[in-house]
Amino acid sequence: MTTSTPSTPWAVTRVLRDRNAGLYLGGVVVSGFGSSAMWLVSGIWVKDLTGSDGLAALCVFALWAPTLIGPALGTLADRTRRRPLLVWTNLGLASLLLTLFTVDSPGTLWILFAALLVYGAAGVVHDAAESALVASAVDKQLLGDFNGLRTTANEGMKLLAPLAGAGLYAAYGGARVALLDALTFVLAAGLYTLLRVREPKPLPAPASAGWRTQTAEGARYLWSHRTVRPLVLAGGTTMFFAGLNGATIYAVADGLGHSPAYVGLLYAVQGAGSVTVGMAAGPLLRRLGERRFAGYGIALTAVAVMARALPYDAVVLASAAAVGVGLPCVLIAALTAVQRETPDALLGRAAATANTLLFAPSAVGLALGAGLVELVDHRVLLAVLGAARLVTVVPFLRSQPSRASASVTSDRSSSDANPA
Repeated sequence: MTTSTPSTPWAVTRVLRDRNAGLYLGGVVVSGFGSSAMWLVSGIWVKDLTGSDGLAALCVFALWAPTLIGPALGTLADRTRRRPLLVWTNLGLASLLLTLFTVDSPGTLWILFAALLVYGAAGVVHDAAESALVASAVDKQLLGDFNGLRTTANEGMKLLAPLAGAGLYAAYGGARVALLDALTFVLAAGLYTLLRVREPKPLPAPASAGWRTQTAEGARYLWSHRTVRPLVLAGGTTMFFAGLNGATIYAVADGLGHSPAYVGLLYAVQGAGSVTVGMAAGPLLRRLGERRFAGYGIALTAVAVMARALPYDAVVLASAAAVGVGLPCVLIAALTAVQRETPDALLGRAAATANTLLFAPSAVGLALGAGLVELVDHRVLLAVLGAARLVTVVPFLRSQPSRASASVTSDRSSSDANPA
């Protein structure tokens, strides 16, 4: 670990000067814009056609459900060359979205839901292939900076794209938003074809190794690694608490005397915080290391959650910004550790498994929180959640394995959550 921390502007410039990193980030911005717009509009589209809040909510479930089988889907990223997989996945999604021009009545909604399921599954494969290819195409010294800027790009698109998508939907309907999303995928595919990376042909799996055995190899590696395992487990725990806390957000708005629309402001402020920390993630990772960077982010989020129980607008808005800064830290740290420490042949499966362990707990937390917020005063619930999160982070910050001991199990040297 270096003793000095490069300035954030220098780190950003260094990443953007790397040709492959710049192309990747361009693909993230372009496809992220279309995806963020489509994810919002799909629910509005279903609500308009059916009037059902439950069916509209199922759109999000359909998109996230394939994450539960992420380890199996991630195996694809280790069985084929990753750059062609990224290109064809983007082109396939573009073709898939064109089928939504046939959705014009409640009777055709099955097409939309089927497309969303495939969309989510393709996204899992895409993320696994991208994480694996980035680790070989981008300078290892830039991985933390890249993952931070990727967070900034994603969160920035979440601030801009939903408004654009809603406006386009209001003017022209859902099919035009699907067409916009399809065009962004075509453009992203074009950017990925420009990547300069030499990929050897993946070694064939042993004849005795079935799909289940190959899938389990990624999980076994994550569990055995002394650096990666605690970061992924801390990330999953953090996202579970994030889901619990996310379920209280409408109660927070109501407690302040605001309409549900106030939640949109909290989302925006949180997103701005995430954009900010993404810009600084690389230098902070170099100075603090993955473990402390993640731990400080968790601690900041815990304090912010407890502060949200106070009935003051300024405090709640500051809390949203602090959550936006703190929450991505453990996710960026975990993904960066997975990319740095995992052998290339396992990286697709390991990345997909890590994504499942990181993000699936959020859905469980949301479901549990939805019940708790009906039974417990949200201010009490927020105080308990924040305190519990602080307790879990204490042992995480207390000890940090050395790089030498952390890499014993690795043959390589050395990161859309719900509101927390």
